[in-house]
Amino acid sequence: MPTRTLLSLPEDVKERLQVLDEGGDSLSDEKCVKEKLRLLQEFLLTDTQDQLKILEDQLKSSELSTEVYMSEVKAVLKTALGVVKEDEGVEQNRHSNCFSENGSPKDKGEQEGAMDTREEADAIKSPSAPKGRGGRRSKADSEPKKSPASTRVTRNSGKQPTILSMFSRVPKRKSDELNGEATNGEAEVKPEEDITEEVHEEKRLKTEAEKPDTENTTNSKIKPVSAAKTPPPKCPDCRQYLDDSDLKFFQGDPDDALDEPEMLTDERLSLFDANEDGFESYEDLPQHKITNFSVYDKHGHLCPFDSGLIEKNVELYFSCAVKPIYDDNPCMDGGVPAKKLGPINAWWITGFDGGEKALIGFTTAFADYILMDPSEEYSLIFALMQEKIYMSKIVVEFLQKNQDSTYEDLLNKIETTVPPAGLNFNRFTEDTLLRHAQFVVEQMESYDEAGDSDEQPIIITPCMRDLIKLAGVTLGKRRAARRQAIRHPTKIEKDSKGPTKATTTKLVYQIFDTFFSDQIDQNNKDGGGVKRHRCGVCEVCQAPDCGKCSACKDMIKFGGSGRSKQACQKRRCPNLAVKEAEDDENMDEEEVLPVLKETKKMSQAKKKKQTKNKISWVGEPVKTDGRKEYYMKVRVENEIVEVGDCVSVSPADPSHPLYLARITALWEDGEKMFHAHWFCRGTDTVLGESSDPLELFLVDECEDMQLSFVQGKVNVFYKAPSENWFMEGGMDDDIKVIEDDGESFFYQLLYDGDCARFESPPKVTPSEDRKYKFCASCVRNKERDVQEVPSVYEPLEDEENDPKVFYGLATLKGEQYRVGDSVYLPPEAFNFALKVVSTVKRSHRKDDADEDLYPEYYRKSSDYIKGSNLDAPEPFRVGRIKEVFCNRRCDGKPDRMEIKLRLYKFYRPENTHKGPKGAYHSDINQLYWSDEEVTVNMAEVLGRCQVEYAEDLVESVQDYSSRGPDRFYFLEAYNARTKSFEDPPNHARSAVHKGKGKGKGKGKGKGKAASQELQDQEPQETTVPKLRTLDVFSGCGGLSEGFHQAGISETNWAIEMWDPAAQAFRLNNPGTTVFTEDCNVLLKLVMSGEKTNSLGQKLPQKGDVEMLCGGPPCQGFSGMNRFNSRTYSKFKNSLVVSYLSYCDYYRPKFFLLENVRNFVSFKRSMVLKLTLRCLVHMGYQCTFGVLQAGQYGVAQTRRRAIVLAAAPGEKLPRFPEPLHVFAPRACSLSVVVDEKKHVSNVTRGNGGVYRTITVRDTMSDLPEIRNGAAALEISYNGEPQSWFQRHIRGSQYQPILRDHICKDMSALVAARMRHIPLAPGSDWRDLPNIEVRLRDGTTTKKLRYTHFDKKNGRSGTGALKGVCSCAEGKPCDPADRQFNTLIPWCLPHTGNRHNHWAGLYGRLEWDGFFSTTVTNPEPMGKQGRVLHPEQHRVVSVRECARSQGFPDTYRFFGNVLDKHRQVGNAVPPPLSKAIGLEIKKCVQGKMENASEPVKQEKMEVCN
Repeated sequence: MPTRTLLSLPEDVKERLQVLDEGGDSLSDEKCVKEKLRLLQEFLLTDTQDQLKILEDQLKSSELSTEVYMSEVKAVLKTALGVVKEDEGVEQNRHSNCFSENGSPKDKGEQEGAMDTREEADAIKSPSAPKGRGGRRSKADSEPKKSPASTRVTRNSGKQPTILSMFSRVPKRKSDELNGEATNGEAEVKPEEDITEEVHEEKRLKTEAEKPDTENTTNSKIKPVSAAKTPPPKCPDCRQYLDDSDLKFFQGDPDDALDEPEMLTDERLSLFDANEDGFESYEDLPQHKITNFSVYDKHGHLCPFDSGLIEKNVELYFSCAVKPIYDDNPCMDGGVPAKKLGPINAWWITGFDGGEKALIGFTTAFADYILMDPSEEYSLIFALMQEKIYMSKIVVEFLQKNQDSTYEDLLNKIETTVPPAGLNFNRFTEDTLLRHAQFVVEQMESYDEAGDSDEQPIIITPCMRDLIKLAGVTLGKRRAARRQAIRHPTKIEKDSKGPTKATTTKLVYQIFDTFFSDQIDQNNKDGGGVKRHRCGVCEVCQAPDCGKCSACKDMIKFGGSGRSKQACQKRRCPNLAVKEAEDDENMDEEEVLPVLKETKKMSQAKKKKQTKNKISWVGEPVKTDGRKEYYMKVRVENEIVEVGDCVSVSPADPSHPLYLARITALWEDGEKMFHAHWFCRGTDTVLGESSDPLELFLVDECEDMQLSFVQGKVNVFYKAPSENWFMEGGMDDDIKVIEDDGESFFYQLLYDGDCARFESPPKVTPSEDRKYKFCASCVRNKERDVQEVPSVYEPLEDEENDPKVFYGLATLKGEQYRVGDSVYLPPEAFNFALKVVSTVKRSHRKDDADEDLYPEYYRKSSDYIKGSNLDAPEPFRVGRIKEVFCNRRCDGKPDRMEIKLRLYKFYRPENTHKGPKGAYHSDINQLYWSDEEVTVNMAEVLGRCQVEYAEDLVESVQDYSSRGPDRFYFLEAYNARTKSFEDPPNHARSAVHKGKGKGKGKGKGKGKAASQELQDQEPQETTVPKLRTLDVFSGCGGLSEGFHQAGISETNWAIEMWDPAAQAFRLNNPGTTVFTEDCNVLLKLVMSGEKTNSLGQKLPQKGDVEMLCGGPPCQGFSGMNRFNSRTYSKFKNSLVVSYLSYCDYYRPKFFLLENVRNFVSFKRSMVLKLTLRCLVHMGYQCTFGVLQAGQYGVAQTRRRAIVLAAAPGEKLPRFPEPLHVFAPRACSLSVVVDEKKHVSNVTRGNGGVYRTITVRDTMSDLPEIRNGAAALEISYNGEPQSWFQRHIRGSQYQPILRDHICKDMSALVAARMRHIPLAPGSDWRDLPNIEVRLRDGTTTKKLRYTHFDKKNGRSGTGALKGVCSCAEGKPCDPADRQFNTLIPWCLPHTGNRHNHWAGLYGRLEWDGFFSTTVTNPEPMGKQGRVLHPEQHRVVSVRECARSQGFPDTYRFFGNVLDKHRQVGNAVPPPLSKAIGLEIKKCVQGKMENASEPVKQEKMEVCN
């Protein structure tokens, strides 16, 4: 029957239109529309013709693309032809399920406009599916246990396991045919928005001020004011927006389509030759396959079946061609056309059919149906379903094998995975992962449910925690409904082998084994562990106990003993598990405890108890000093104690162990007294409970005490290192040093409690006349006190009436200072005559931002920008000493308590009128002389430096500067009054050559003339032998590179399992033997006596390795909150244990372990404690600290934990003093262990000798590239601009720039990056809410705000701010999820509880610094501030390498993601160089002191 319209159309025109609608002429879409236009041109109303004329003009002016033009023309024609159907459609639909008799898609599509008023009528008039009343009896009729068709039926047969984790809404993509356009108004608005956006993209702003005004103006014309204030209408069934242009309608069934009961009896589907008895004998529902299927609700809306609608009892139906179960051909040939099957009671997945495709099925009241190919109009919706299932397969497989991976690592895996052939998608992106995050996480929960109770769930790994936070996943949802054992769709078997076995030496193994056995035993005694609390919110917490798991069986209510006190294993609260893991990983010193114990001296902390022992002197006094009579021996009860013996002192608290001390003096002064030099027990050190109970440590703490406190004599032995110590590695059979008889102890090291340093005891001995009262602690403490106080020497001749007394020499902290020396002072010590305008903290917030165009801008309430240097302090002031003097007191004598220095000021470039720009182009060690003078207190001096006039140097400035820090030069003098640069005066030049006293440390040998200095210092450089080094877990070689630059090591061997990183190491270190295999395998080979590995590479042997360095991965410890057998196994077999075993076997002179900052916090600092415990037991001196790489010359915040160790006889290195000032927020470097605060040995705090290095310093000279740039070698296209750039390019001319390549981000991410403004602090919150044409031809959607936000209220225009029902305090609704929007839906969804996701999609600031360089720069990753300051892309590999301090000549290997990972995992070479220079000082110091006689302290040596 021809379509009827109000237009007066001739009959032949109507018939021709019908043929065109049915596709009878096989014309293309474009030709079909043009033919319709030709037919209707003279019959159209004037308004319609005007609309078509406007569209045609826009097409000609290129304001509209051809595709958009065709879509809009179709919409106008539909409106013109659809007037009559509004009245007559109901009559026609009564007999054909709301579709026209001929199945024309137009009939239903045009009901959209009146849908709101007629939904109920349609629902009533639409007949429901027959319930099998005639013909064959269905399973639902024969078995009463089946639910009626209107309720959800879950499969219990066990044949195909169900997945009830379907609440990630899958929206549909835009199709070529826009079925069901909402209204005429919408059709007219849309092209205008498209045009606006295209203009935006072409005219992308380069300046910040223009953009808001431009966009506000253009968008205000097309933005309906009321649209944002009230939620747009949704279908009450499928929950899709009724005004969504992507909403599609089912196209109608063919005329020969059968109802479900009739279809099931069709002989084409029968396996039994129409024998009905055969059908009756089935135990289960019949199974068939379906192809060309479409799923829709009762209104005819095509909709996904996996978004939770079925679970909410929404009736979904499907039409298809049904085929026999044995037919694998997805074409429609031989299929039975079927209409309105259902409603669907359940959907399920049977797993992957031997390949990459999951088998998905429906269950109705009558049968099971396995899905093959969807219909053309349903294919995009079904593709998302397949994408979701395959995505979960990728994630589960990846995380099962890589539990320590980060969110960025997972994105790397997803983005590099090629989807299997036959699926309707060609690329996975981050948007894909976030779209399906809820489903993926639920699959992970199912996977974890099958695990052991002691096994760490994958759900708490760092990667999954980040995904859960970012996507706003609801944990524990519907887990109660998954009680039956659901086989995971990926069919991945659990890895039952557990961690791989570490190769360990006996010493390391026994320490770990003994400690953990004790801990697990203690836990068992305490009742099996801490009772876990519940969040009480998720469905898991609210479910009943299962009564079947081992924990339930032990509960009293189920007949058990009740001893284990463990929660039901089916009720493990996922929210709690994730929170505990997050808390454990984020533990930081500021957050651990608000109030810390003060690290008191032991003598102050001890509360002692007097004893009632009989005390009498033995012998005569050996010395009388005033009223004091000194003795050598005393009798306490029946024991004779003499000077040098060790005694125990009873504590006031009997539960506390005895205090132990060495008696260094005995005297009587009215009372019988002794001087106690205290020992410290291991439990009072950083080792805590991991320490050996019999091992003591010397401390520099002592006090005078009454002999009545002595309880008795004890034996304390000194355990001296063996003469053959270096060759005894791996040979200890027993970790016991002495037997525990209650009175015997041993010590081998001195402990500094503030810095947590274990060092060899100083070897000193008293002179014969001081033996009766010699205390090494008193001597050392006195020396330290003296050094802290400034002193003056060498008074110069002066006049009696001069109010000042001048001196030639002053000392402070072991340094000597003479006239002409240069010194550091704090920035507040003096100011300059020229007041440079300081960088004012400017607010980057715009008060007049258009809230409708920028709906998330309100979240930028703070002016703080992460990565900003605004708070960075100034570097030290530098001055040259003109005079050293003291003022005379009234009695004419000098006041030596107030030593003064008269200084000449040096200007840095930034202190002149040039300001920061002058500093940017100058060398960081360049100064300007000035005749301005200032007087300061000697006590303010922070150290010495060397400042030379460049013309007086006999070497180049570069060579002079490269031979160590604290070297400055000047070429000119600065006159602040005239703001001019002049030649320096003669006294500035000649002062250089004045003699300087011999100093120590950093100022060593810097007082001689330049020529003499070269003669003295150059040979010293060459005499330091390079240590033969083994770099384990070497990566691409950042640690070794820094040591090479310091000139302290030669890396002979490196071990790196990941091949691209190993290849990179080989490229940069061609002389190194690089082993690309498991470190455990190599150590096992060496320990078994092998000389080579399977590839014939020579293995280092015992005695070969002089320095061992490396960073063993240990992220896996972060989620371990309890001691149990699984924790023990993971800990005992970790790579940290393997690495310590390398140290024990090879016994190198120096050992370095580098790791993430939280290495010191993992497992309540247990990883750190056991590491130090192993080193101490081996006999190593050791310490630990946290260093900030940004303080050593890179534009990046990167805090790293460093453990340093030195063999007996070597000097333990100190941590390097900061060289560059850095943002104070990033310089919190103290470490809290067991409520005690430990600091590193640095004395200058957050100060630095140089200014901070900025992003501009780092990369402003690199040529501009685009998103996805892949040219491995390009030209620099310019000269270096800053000191850092000159330094990083190297002294040799290099015309080729390598690895300036960046990741190719998806079209949607690229569009977001294009719309991030260039102002400092810009991030996702600055994105406009507009439609954007993407480079792949698709168009994004505007983000819809559909809910009232309880926390943030409404915008100034009254618009809503919530994007999910959780904003109103309700549970999340999967139907609220939105995708393909410029503003990522997930960020406003969870922004309120995650600091508004500040920094995601953030730009670097030219004057700021990088966040910690990650292994995969992702705008929504952990470090989201990865966009170039001006270009619309993420940072390149070379830019990241520069942020780490790698020279431009350094090579990386593999693809762009491989290279990013190599850079992100590396230790910044400038940091390792600074550590290497400290090690070098220790080697130099030992060589200089080799000729000095060794003094022995009185000690007993245990055998």
